[in-house]
Amino acid sequence: MDSEHSVADLVRDAVSGDEEAWDALVERYSPLLMSVLRRFRMSNDDVGDVAQTVWLRLIENLGNLREPRALPSWIITTAHNESLRVLKVGARTRPFSSMYEGEPPLPADDNGVDGDLLVAERRAALLEAFAELNDRDRELLTLLAADPRVAYVEIARRLGMSVGSIGPTRARILDKLRQCPAIAAFDVDNAMSATRR
Repeated sequence: MDSEHSVADLVRDAVSGDEEAWDALVERYSPLLMSVLRRFRMSNDDVGDVAQTVWLRLIENLGNLREPRALPSWIITTAHNESLRVLKVGARTRPFSSMYEGEPPLPADDNGVDGDLLVAERRAALLEAFAELNDRDRELLTLLAADPRVAYVEIARRLGMSVGSIGPTRARILDKLRQCPAIAAFDVDNAMSATRR
């Protein structure tokens, strides 16, 4: 399946048993999942186990997703919870030796991980919403966010629109983004500022 399929379409098709749709979901969201898991500084074996568990839980719950476009948030939350569970079990079962010098290493700081995960979740939601826009709207926002800045006259020339319509069109596009279910749960201004970090 190509990348033009929406998440909602892929989820619907995967629920109905389309293996190609399931493979497309796994391919699309594996980088997101791995970026979450790497933050927990687990062993490669634990990372593999947690990734497998997240995909298994997704198979079990795919038909129960209320909003398929919120799938990135679901993956992030499930990966976070499963990683913490694995780290807690590992901390309880870690052998202790009286010969060990100093304190045993602790899992990654949850506060730092939570902050990083929240930023990653907001970025994923915003990218999901951005992908739902049409090509012209995406191009306008990309030009407006370019560094170095592109002059309005140049943007108008490239897109074949009047300079005076750029601002109102930008406002309309941002309203579309705010209404996208993938980011509706977030304070949109904070989500957008997180992507500039």
